[in-house]
Amino acid sequence: MKLKFKQQQYQTDAVNNLVRVFSGQTKGFRKQVVARTGTYIQEVFSNKKIEITEADVLKNVQNLQREQKLKPAKKLDGGYNFTVEMETGTGKTYVYTKMMLEMHKLYGWNKYIIMVPSVAIREGVHKSLKITAEHFQETYGKKIRFNIYDTKNKSNLVNIKQFGNSGEIEVLIMNYQAFATKGKEARKIYQKLDSLQSEKPIDILKRARPILIIDEPQRFGETAEKMLHEFNPLFITRFSATHKKIKTKSKNLQGKTITSEKERFNKIYRLDAVDAFNQKLVKKIKVKGIEVKENTGTNSFLFLDSITVSKNKYPTAKIEFEIKQQRGIKKTSKSFSQKDDIFTYSGNLEQYKGYVISEISAKTNTVSFTNGIVLSVGQVSGNVTEEHIRRIQIRETVLSHIEKEKELFKKGIKILSLFFIDQVAKYRVYNEKGEQLKAEYEQIFEEEYKSAIAQKSLFDVDYNAYLEKHAVEKVHAGYFSIDKKGKAIDSKEGGSGEKDISAYDLIMKNKERLLSLDEPVRFIFSHSALREGWDNPNIFQICTLKHSQSTISKRQEIGRGLRICVDKEGNRMDVETLDSEFFNINTLTVIASESYDTFAKELQNEILASLSARPTRLTASVFKDLELTNKVGETFVFDDLIADNLIFEFRVKGYIDKEGKITDTLVEAIDKNTFTTIPELENFKEEFAELITKIHEVDTFKASSNAKADNLPKILNVNANFAKKEFQALWSKIKVKTLYDVDFDTNELIKKSVSAIDSQLNVRKVSVHIATGEQNENMSSETLKTGGSFSKTNQQTYKTASILGNTTYDLIKEIAKNAHITRKTTTSILTQIKPTSFIQFQENPEHFITEVSRLINEEKATTLINNITYHKTDDTYSDDIFTINNFNGSLQDNVLEVQKHIYDYVKTDSNIERKFAQELENGEAIVYAKLPSGFKIPTPVGSYNPDWAIVFDTKVAKYVYFIAETKGSMSTMQLKGAEKLKIEYARKHFAKLGAENLKYDVVETYEDLINKILK
Repeated sequence: MKLKFKQQQYQTDAVNNLVRVFSGQTKGFRKQVVARTGTYIQEVFSNKKIEITEADVLKNVQNLQREQKLKPAKKLDGGYNFTVEMETGTGKTYVYTKMMLEMHKLYGWNKYIIMVPSVAIREGVHKSLKITAEHFQETYGKKIRFNIYDTKNKSNLVNIKQFGNSGEIEVLIMNYQAFATKGKEARKIYQKLDSLQSEKPIDILKRARPILIIDEPQRFGETAEKMLHEFNPLFITRFSATHKKIKTKSKNLQGKTITSEKERFNKIYRLDAVDAFNQKLVKKIKVKGIEVKENTGTNSFLFLDSITVSKNKYPTAKIEFEIKQQRGIKKTSKSFSQKDDIFTYSGNLEQYKGYVISEISAKTNTVSFTNGIVLSVGQVSGNVTEEHIRRIQIRETVLSHIEKEKELFKKGIKILSLFFIDQVAKYRVYNEKGEQLKAEYEQIFEEEYKSAIAQKSLFDVDYNAYLEKHAVEKVHAGYFSIDKKGKAIDSKEGGSGEKDISAYDLIMKNKERLLSLDEPVRFIFSHSALREGWDNPNIFQICTLKHSQSTISKRQEIGRGLRICVDKEGNRMDVETLDSEFFNINTLTVIASESYDTFAKELQNEILASLSARPTRLTASVFKDLELTNKVGETFVFDDLIADNLIFEFRVKGYIDKEGKITDTLVEAIDKNTFTTIPELENFKEEFAELITKIHEVDTFKASSNAKADNLPKILNVNANFAKKEFQALWSKIKVKTLYDVDFDTNELIKKSVSAIDSQLNVRKVSVHIATGEQNENMSSETLKTGGSFSKTNQQTYKTASILGNTTYDLIKEIAKNAHITRKTTTSILTQIKPTSFIQFQENPEHFITEVSRLINEEKATTLINNITYHKTDDTYSDDIFTINNFNGSLQDNVLEVQKHIYDYVKTDSNIERKFAQELENGEAIVYAKLPSGFKIPTPVGSYNPDWAIVFDTKVAKYVYFIAETKGSMSTMQLKGAEKLKIEYARKHFAKLGAENLKYDVVETYEDLINKILK
């Protein structure tokens, strides 16, 4: 199996931003003769110097920052140091690999050193370069030559010589300990070595003038940072999800010292945790928290495992407790109902007197007893040993694993679970002869695994065969550092010790084999080695069998499992493939050794701290130095007066509260496109609404959900409403499947594209904002402290004529690629547009390519819509699509108990959907359904799954059958292009069905729906 890679727009955007930092630089390389021996000439190659000025680079950076809605830098912080923020699991290694190839293509630069903070990350990067080599060769026609810098391996030193002498793309991967520590090996970089003809490695490297790529720079110490200049870098790029912050001190207006934090260097791309989640680029996080409740003064051990809800039945609670048997006391689990007495079920153990269940609440996820004790799901009380807490965690991990595996086995997706343990000896021990024995965690795991798979009747035949294929001893493996005798030992966090070779080969080097269903290993135990450098996409459970350490962040703990999963063929299971099923499959469950609330709060705080540059409140300070650019290229710069007026007006309208928090009033106004703003912003209303949305996203972002709150039935079957004649009448109208064909005319596309470009193309000119100020006549120490010694007298924005410089572009290739058309069609379009349109290419080449591609794509889509024809087939959707086999949700959060729906529960994806469902329950609808994901309409831009199917009884007609799509613009600002197209295709599909009284439309509210029914 090979992992398959495809072009992702967000990764391309990051690479383009890095490349555009040097817009204006010409392509070339530097060749230098360093020795002559007779007829033999020794040449070395180095990166060509940056020939554009620092002022040019600063302009490029400022433009990129404005496009990213980042505050433009006033000067280059730290010189040519550029940062890229990318959430863990979104492929930063892929991005900087592509960057190297793109930089070489455009500028000729071919010498790169990737620096990492540990051996584990070094090995992970090496593996990534290896498995992406073929993918990038298909795109660029070139392969990168990459090697690990390792002075322990003498043959490896030849690679250092090759790095300097080769004219190809050369990459060295090194961990900073190789040059920034006092060890013997670290000193070799500064020593003359015989194997390098008495040259120092550092001299060879610095002569190449390499581009440094720093992976996880926040992990580099001060010593390593200070020594980077030894490499004579052309420039430095830094990639991380959490860049290091420095503390700065300043005085406020009252003269009080304020300490704040800010990131260093020049950020030119940002894809943070909120962006990655909203764009569905990482897994969703669920947490199973195991909390030890304060001892209640008795030895009454109780663990509230879960609460289960069933329609027309009272909820039940699964509780683990102690029971008296002939051979002594044993722990066991049982489902209890209200009024059950645990004392009776325990065999009359004295400590359980008074433990009669008075209430089981599915909404609060708690069980109350008559003695006043209240337990939440996941809580343990009474006499609890640490060993039993760990057993509970291992059990919960195995159960989560089996539940997920049972669901995804049919889809060919391998499930992996990862355990982090506090001591290797708890998993792997040795006797006096050095023979390996089963330790505590290994024994517990095997017992719990056997118990979990014992109920064969719960699984289908194929999955049962899979479970029985491998013995329990084969399904787990340990990955640890080993000593010289080959014994597993504890390793230091981020250390560089040798690893358990067999596990290392499987886990680090043979990542693809681990993803195969034929490979028995599905559970991995590690001390600390896998906390970094290893991102297996199919980690679905992470269990921390250790006390949480302050030095290890929650984001580090979950980092190994955020990447989107792949199937057994190596295909990425992304939103394009899974559509609405994305988060149902891509969910990471963390089994924590603390309560859900504690874990979730810490994770939330860590993520919000990393988002400090993104505001959560709408205040005047948000607008400082902020610039908005609209679609026609006009620019608006806020000043203090406008910012203050805007905040005042928004408070009066109730759009924000006194602290600047965005209110539901503003959210609803943007949803309905009824919000108003100050006159100066009228032409920038859409861009301003996007800014508000970003603030609202951060303020309402929830980093994780409580897995223990998922207390509803996993299998959801239809209820009696499904059989009602009214719903069956609707279902018979829409269950017919269709096919489509397209009569596409290329000449028509060319003609329409030329017309659209000539009439609509407006390429942004690069704008420069200049503010003029003068020193005030009266100065004092106080005004100097507060920055009040200067006053702004004038400000203006002008646009430069061209930023093309000497950079060359394959214009036809780029537009053909972006618009998914042939070079011939692209050439025809570009040669027919007006000279006044084409000349805009010089003003901003990248924006010209983007806008022309967008306009062609829009015309292509319109051409498809106008020329598509749907045909009814004899095939129909089966009733089986209404059975939901893996229903996840919580009555606390996203599920409603309903009466008119064809299920007893309806899961909603947003507040808009929740409110819509509640109004359907209380309104004129007879019966309705949220259509299952199996109901898909084929379109040229992917399958489409409508939201709702509703039957009304009206005065106009006996029954109106309505297929509704609920959309609110706050979540997406506006319907994305592909989604808009799907809706237009759906209109043609439903029109072709030709059913009487069947309507399809997009609605924003229930009121909107009623208005469209009564039309």
